[in-house]
Amino acid sequence: MAEIFTEYGLFLLKVVTVVVAILMLVGGLLANRSEKPKKHGSIEARFMNEQLKAYKDGLREALLDEDELKQLNKKQKAEDKAKAKSDKKAAKEKAKAEKSDKTATEEPDQEQRRKRIYVLDFDGDIKASEVHLMREEITSVLTLADKQDEIVVRLESGGGMVHSYGLASSQLQRIKQKGIPLTICVDMVAASGGYMMACVADKIVAAPFAILGSIGVVAQIPNFHKILKKNDVDYEMITAGEHKRTLTMFGENTDKGREKFREDIEDTHELFKDFVSENRPALKIAEVATGDVWFGRRAMDHNLADELMTSDEYLSAACEEADVYEIEYVQKKSMQERFGMAVQMGIEKSAMKAWQQISQNRFF
Repeated sequence: MAEIFTEYGLFLLKVVTVVVAILMLVGGLLANRSEKPKKHGSIEARFMNEQLKAYKDGLREALLDEDELKQLNKKQKAEDKAKAKSDKKAAKEKAKAEKSDKTATEEPDQEQRRKRIYVLDFDGDIKASEVHLMREEITSVLTLADKQDEIVVRLESGGGMVHSYGLASSQLQRIKQKGIPLTICVDMVAASGGYMMACVADKIVAAPFAILGSIGVVAQIPNFHKILKKNDVDYEMITAGEHKRTLTMFGENTDKGREKFREDIEDTHELFKDFVSENRPALKIAEVATGDVWFGRRAMDHNLADELMTSDEYLSAACEEADVYEIEYVQKKSMQERFGMAVQMGIEKSAMKAWQQISQNRFF
């Protein structure tokens, strides 16, 4: 009987292994398809002021009795009415003052309204894959926003490919070129390419233990030439152009190729430093462009950040004085794409869990 259960267990293990392998393959293929930019999508806007009010009202109903709630609601209505009246009066006085001071060379008065803050999210991977979503969000917001408004980007990225993060930074520069204030909020990390994006902002708001910096460039490539040579495997590579290929994974690398590759890395680093210096001239670039990173408090000392607080604190305070909207470009996904992404996320979570178990004593 024991042998039967043993054989059944082995059979079941084989079946599970095959099924998981198939799911990984199918999920990977579908997820790769889903990563490609889509031509069609829609913009969604969520009013954060209403969301915060709903939280507040829900908590009041849970904590206060009926009489207390009635009194509080009555008081709140009176305060809201007085504030609305005061804001209306202030807006009229401001418009009147601006009209009297207006000259022929000045721009026409803008419609008097409450300031709007548009909130975008960017969670960057090594390829800055979300850049095609962010560019649509920025394009959408720029059709309506003006100089009295503000755009806030909640940024999280440890960096990645130079050209990908270069494009992401250029998208943020579109906001600056329109003269609209840009704020970057970093709750966890904006390093390397992530900081390339952050430095474009008029203001960088960082959480106390957020990681900023890593103004440096790294490139690495394995070389299997010795293994191939040991096993009598020839590798042929034909190029046209002296520097078409400097280092290779399978061929024999030369000192000349290494030197050219090093020159390219140094040139990229210089471009990176110039870009950061242009956008944050107060930085002492020689001190911070070493590849080092700093936590939020230390980053403030090096002028890598301007304010120390979380994005939640910043936006909650902003809701008191402005209408705050979360903006998201949404693409409809097919069933196959949703399945592929679900499988990929499951695999990534499993891998991360395994890694944490192996390295559990290495995390702060």
